[in-house]
Amino acid sequence: MAETLSADVVVVGSGVVGSLAARKLALAGMDVLMLEAGPRIQRDQIVENFRRGPDKGNYVAPYPNSDIAPFPNYKPVDNGYLDQTGPYPYEPEYLRVVGGTSWHWAAQAWRLVPNDFNIRSAYDVGRDWPISYDDLEPYYHEAEVLWGVSGPEEMHKYSPRKKPFPMGPVAQSFLSQTVVKRLAPAFEVLTNTTGRNSRPYDGRPQCCGNNNCMPICPIDAQYHGGLAADAAEAAGVRLIPQAVVYKLEHDAKGRITALNYYDWNKQSHRVVAKTFVLAANAIETPKILFLSASDQFPHGLANTHDQLGRNLMDHPSSKITFLADEPIWAGRGPQSPISIQTLRDGDFRKDHAAFRIDFSNSSNVRGAAVAGIAQGLTGDALDRYIRDHAARQISVKNVLEQLPDPKNRTMLSTTKKDALGLPTPAFSYSFDDYIHRGMAVSKQAYERIAALMGGTGISHSPEGKYSNNQHICGTLAMGTDATNSVTDAVGRAHVHENLYMASTGVMPTVATANSTLTACALGLRTADAILGKI
Repeated sequence: MAETLSADVVVVGSGVVGSLAARKLALAGMDVLMLEAGPRIQRDQIVENFRRGPDKGNYVAPYPNSDIAPFPNYKPVDNGYLDQTGPYPYEPEYLRVVGGTSWHWAAQAWRLVPNDFNIRSAYDVGRDWPISYDDLEPYYHEAEVLWGVSGPEEMHKYSPRKKPFPMGPVAQSFLSQTVVKRLAPAFEVLTNTTGRNSRPYDGRPQCCGNNNCMPICPIDAQYHGGLAADAAEAAGVRLIPQAVVYKLEHDAKGRITALNYYDWNKQSHRVVAKTFVLAANAIETPKILFLSASDQFPHGLANTHDQLGRNLMDHPSSKITFLADEPIWAGRGPQSPISIQTLRDGDFRKDHAAFRIDFSNSSNVRGAAVAGIAQGLTGDALDRYIRDHAARQISVKNVLEQLPDPKNRTMLSTTKKDALGLPTPAFSYSFDDYIHRGMAVSKQAYERIAALMGGTGISHSPEGKYSNNQHICGTLAMGTDATNSVTDAVGRAHVHENLYMASTGVMPTVATANSTLTACALGLRTADAILGKI
């Protein structure tokens, strides 16, 4: 074994949440070591990979995937990293690279709404958080300033703010302007709140509308975890890539004393520290804790009451696609520019899932070409088909709240191992009637939207077939009761006083907003707890 390393704090995972928490600790004078299972990557290389790659719809493809630190990939075939135990497959897309999954995201930066923190008290469903919206509000703003979040003032009524957005909203595309105007009789459609520059900010340029925010912004107008990792290193954090953590050690009192990791040459290393922060995602963090089982904790660390990995949640989605009665010219500007927020909260949450409605602005040229060729069109007929469908096609999706369910869980596979001999993640996953009822209500909204846009050629997602949005939450849930949660109100493991989690996994409910901004706010709050400020 190599020489033992040491630090005041060791952070596992260099995604946006872990990197910003590590940066904050380092700026406060702590010696911080950050470990990342995957390799360093460079934006220019990923952009080149994307441009040369044949499948523009595969957002994972441009990123290096290794047998040593594998991550899920489903195209052209499933790489088999995840073990599905049913009854419904859960197929997240995430990266294991320096900077994490936010390299290939849409950078949506909505806050939760206040009632999301007390949904059980307000609507008798789900579970309450151990903190309130007001507790997290200053950390939301701290994260927004670090990211460079842009948004419209109209968003304030959904998530009240004490300070304005760092920037005003990104300019509306032609599609956005048209949809906002056409839907105004029935829906308020707002420009999205995003980690995307509407003006030069923090040394980065404003958005120039490349329309490939996913899988990579070619000019860094969009914030991502690679920038957060750079900021952490600039603050003094020591970052070691290609370091696959596989075990935590503890003493007789349950305090974590060390961790062990493999480098990509399969050599083991040991790190000792005073404080340990697991900041991998809500799948890879439970995996580490399960792998760290011992005689004293035979079912894994932070799992005394069998809660580890339970309450796995995402945002199930369906969609509607149709042709508008006028050109809307998708493909100019950000890919996901506008949304309807009005159905995120209300008494209806007692009966069915809340949801947000998002409008796609992704270019339709390739899809129209594939569809036209499949119909046997050639020459001028194919050209006319592509022009018409690329100009008028619009796609709309919902983003539904999924309630925490202990039966939905990530575990260790009993049949699959990676190249290091470590068990891969396994899932038990399903949907309840709360989701199905929400889907039915959102379908009514779809029909109204299509009617207002003069929609023809309407196509809905297959009944009961839902996609997910890679917003992995709940597996490390915060709570005041150790019998039904994994971490406390500051993200500390109930049974390990120097072990913290900084991850979307600590969110007790998933609500209807993309999860990363909330996780960053929670991670910054956890850093304050480690610093003795909470």
